[in-house]
Amino acid sequence: MGKADRILRILLALVVSILYFTDTISGTAAIILLILAGILILTSFIGFCPLYASFRISTRKKQAS
Repeated sequence: MGKADRILRILLALVVSILYFTDTISGTAAIILLILAGILILTSFIGFCPLYASFRISTRKKQAS
């Protein structure tokens, strides 16, 4: 997972958290979004996304040989 991908995931998770704690979103949709935000944070800190691996997607920069 590339650096830009990690930063984007963290920012999205922060936005969802802010929306939840300011009561902008609530109910079932808020719970689902918070779970997704947790997954985004976890995968960004680990640097591995199971969905990317299963579809063989890489957001890392290719190294020059």
